[in-house]
Amino acid sequence: MQTIDFAGIGTRVSALCLGCMYFGTKTDQETSYALLDQYYERGGRFLDTSNNYAFWVSGGLGGESESLLGRWMKERRNRGEIFLATKVGARPTVPGAGLASAEGLTAKVIARGVEDSLSRLGTDVIDLYYAHVDQRTVPLEETLEALDRLVRQGKVRHIGCSNMTAWRIAEARTLSRINGWSPYRCVQQWHSYLRPRPGTGGIEVPEAGFTFQVNVNDELLDYCAMNQDFTVVAFSPLLLGAYTRADRPLPEKFVGADTDARLRALDTVARETGSTRNQVVLAWLRQGKPAMASIIAASTTEQMKENLGSLDLVLGEEQMQRLSEAHG
Repeated sequence: MQTIDFAGIGTRVSALCLGCMYFGTKTDQETSYALLDQYYERGGRFLDTSNNYAFWVSGGLGGESESLLGRWMKERRNRGEIFLATKVGARPTVPGAGLASAEGLTAKVIARGVEDSLSRLGTDVIDLYYAHVDQRTVPLEETLEALDRLVRQGKVRHIGCSNMTAWRIAEARTLSRINGWSPYRCVQQWHSYLRPRPGTGGIEVPEAGFTFQVNVNDELLDYCAMNQDFTVVAFSPLLLGAYTRADRPLPEKFVGADTDARLRALDTVARETGSTRNQVVLAWLRQGKPAMASIIAASTTEQMKENLGSLDLVLGEEQMQRLSEAHG
């Protein structure tokens, strides 16, 4: 498994992070364990979950994924090898109300949330703790000070944010620097090879009934290029299967000349390398600048094999350039 230097601080993390959203709900324990073992055997050590996964699945309340990971790590006795990430802020406070009743990012919620996550995960420290959604009704100072307190207490090693615009990230990191608090080290944001039409943004999660509105854009990439102690973790890089699955058509926001041109380039490189579209997308993200980790997901061992196979693909400089410069 290739690794990247996480936020330029000397900590190496797996270039492919395993997203565990549906483990323990839609994906049963036996299948989840098989996928975790398959990822681990390939050298993967970066696991991503959240305290609200997956409340939208029938019977789910949130926390099922954390609990399953806790059991798996205990049974495999490998917690010390894992770079473990989870999140706080988007867990519903009212069953059935969804994100409309999200817990938010007050100091009280963060203090309680980390204890619950530590318990479910069966660990005494979380390697990366994300503020899951930006809550602008709570002062950034309150959120950042509460997260810093967890680092000082030894309950969290690093903090990150998710679904946050570049200017808010810059504001938060400036506040942390002024106050001597632990800064956000990364942002987990929707990012893929195809680009939505300007002004559309967002990626729908149909089964969850909500949309993530914030995606990686040129402004954020420029910020990362100028701040090497901050990085991107890309979620949903394969657009929920839309690159390869006939039953998952591309969302309407991608329809247009730009997508057509980039798909032609993607298919050409896939033929040249004997790879799938998915594998080329993951390789393009892995080899791009700034360096970033991608979150992969799978519900079958065949899907996991395809995703992990992207690690064997090394794109040439000319192929990378052709992919990056394709536009309509």
